[in-house]
Amino acid sequence: MASRSSGQTITIGGHRFRLTHPEKVLYPETGTTKADVIHYYVQIAPFMLPHVAGRPATRKRYVDGVGTESDRGQVFFEKNLPDSAPSWIRRTTIQHKTRRNIYVVIDDVATLAWLGQMAALELHVPQWRAGPENTRMNPDRLVLDLDPGPGAGLPECVAVAREARSLLGELGLEAFPVTSGSKGIHLYAGLDGTHDADYINAFAKQFALALEAALPDLVVTNQKKDLRGGKVLLDWSQNNQAKTTIAPYSLRGRSTPTVAVPRTWDELDAPDLRQLTMAEVLERMASHPDPMAALGKVAISRPPDGGTSTTDRLALYRSKRDATKTPEPVPDTPTAGRVDPKGRIETTSPTGTSFVIQEHHARRLHWDFRLEHDGVLVSWAIPNGVPTDPKKNHLAVQTEDHPLEYGTFEGTIPKGAYGAGEVTLWDWGTYELEKWRGVPGHSDEGDAKGEVIVTLHGQASGGLGGVPVKIALIKTSENWLAHRMSVTPTAPPSPRFGQLVRTRPAKGLDQLTKSRGRGSAPRPMLASNGDVTEGYDWVYEMKWDGYRGIAVCEGEDVRLVSRNGVDLTDDYPEVVETLRGLDLGDTILDGELVAFGTNGAPSFHALQHGTSPVSYLIFDVLRLDGTDVTGAPYRSRRHAVETLELGDATVRVPAAFDGSLVEALA
Repeated sequence: MASRSSGQTITIGGHRFRLTHPEKVLYPETGTTKADVIHYYVQIAPFMLPHVAGRPATRKRYVDGVGTESDRGQVFFEKNLPDSAPSWIRRTTIQHKTRRNIYVVIDDVATLAWLGQMAALELHVPQWRAGPENTRMNPDRLVLDLDPGPGAGLPECVAVAREARSLLGELGLEAFPVTSGSKGIHLYAGLDGTHDADYINAFAKQFALALEAALPDLVVTNQKKDLRGGKVLLDWSQNNQAKTTIAPYSLRGRSTPTVAVPRTWDELDAPDLRQLTMAEVLERMASHPDPMAALGKVAISRPPDGGTSTTDRLALYRSKRDATKTPEPVPDTPTAGRVDPKGRIETTSPTGTSFVIQEHHARRLHWDFRLEHDGVLVSWAIPNGVPTDPKKNHLAVQTEDHPLEYGTFEGTIPKGAYGAGEVTLWDWGTYELEKWRGVPGHSDEGDAKGEVIVTLHGQASGGLGGVPVKIALIKTSENWLAHRMSVTPTAPPSPRFGQLVRTRPAKGLDQLTKSRGRGSAPRPMLASNGDVTEGYDWVYEMKWDGYRGIAVCEGEDVRLVSRNGVDLTDDYPEVVETLRGLDLGDTILDGELVAFGTNGAPSFHALQHGTSPVSYLIFDVLRLDGTDVTGAPYRSRRHAVETLELGDATVRVPAAFDGSLVEALA
């Protein structure tokens, strides 16, 4: 590519520039020269350019090469492009609070080669691209920096990365891991450019705090050194508009020429996982595709004024789904909705004000809150569900618009598909609109704080209890929050939150079966709302944070199915084996599959990830010795359950509490 003599003009990518001292050693430990560095950047350009194109680059220059802290020569960060830079290099001027900087924008292989000539070993870029006339576009990606503290390393980073991937997936974001070339791992996720940098930075902070709460023994968000021992620092702050992150495929200024290189999730399981060097990366990419190539594609991007770049509101929705692999509706264009085949609900009301709340058992349980607006369902994911207490707001994350047909969707999204898991209708109906402003993509409010206030009118059997419920969605600097504005005093708590009263179904067992998978699966007895008054004969049971499971026992043939008929038999073999050994005959049991954490409390996280043994807590019986007992009084069914000879902690009957409402709450 270049001779070893100093001071020659070379041509790369159709552009000429002066190459000086190609023989200079920049990595003394490995003897890596400036010519080697330029060669690397030229060879890696096809993979690197999509991740840096259009982004103003800050360079970390090692003029005299890398070395020890006491003998590393002239090393400095450089933002401004020097006047001596070739005229063909793209520039962009960015106004900061107290200064203006002229940055290089790395759009071609020649610019990468010139940066190698300048000994710019590390290339750092922000999560946003430069727009026309020196403007900043909204961020098109999110980044999380996982930095291991003393006593922690890549294995701990991988554990955190996998949990972060799960949580990001539930928020509609696909995560891409990058071994940073230093000590840890970077996680990237693509964004559609809807939100500005302040919003994304605030979201990243809330996400980091949520992950810290989920993994308190492994994650820390405070940068104090004395708190980081044995933990992984989750640095969310690199999403700040003024900050940058080492670019994918950039070299690092360490003792050896390591690289920040994208990896596959399978690679992270390797016992010998480590940071890769320049030579290893070139050899790897000669026969491997870029694991995060999808992130390098230019996403739907919006300027800071909130303007939309497309009139197709379902473009992002469709881009995340394959209609041949998911049962979800994937229309070619926005549609006016349709009536559910069972006549259950309409996806759009005559006034265009339908709503639906769906319970989504994916990698992490959450509730999807959707309001019909502008011909689509404007959607938020609420990890902790619709709030029931006006004093406690719940985090809400705006996700992509969904088609109106989604208002009737129930089913199981298969593994490997976006949003994989079971979706059920929690409540649906119409809403009265009081305020709608500042919703990205659906308002002309510019930078106004977002606020949506609606009164929901759901179903008598729905999760809201059949009473009008007023909900406010408020966009603050810390993300969207869901706030309960009013609670009808006589309305009992939602069936999903707090304790519940179980009632028998209105129809017999034979009328409550439906064919799914192997044989027919019975519908469970669901909670419903009623007037709880003092003196009435009530029984109270705990609400368990697990999966609803129906055990269909026919001699030695035992099946476990979910509330919607999904076969769970192979997922919980220890429970099935225990039930099989009980010889229950022709019996159908109703209960909850629960895992308990180290503190003895139910842990949905442990259930999802298989980190604790699973118990099957039986609270009802639907068929006993071949007889349908769903029409029998509750106390009779409860007595039948309590007299089962179980004798195993894996399958047991939880306590129920008798007495009046006043006594139960005393």
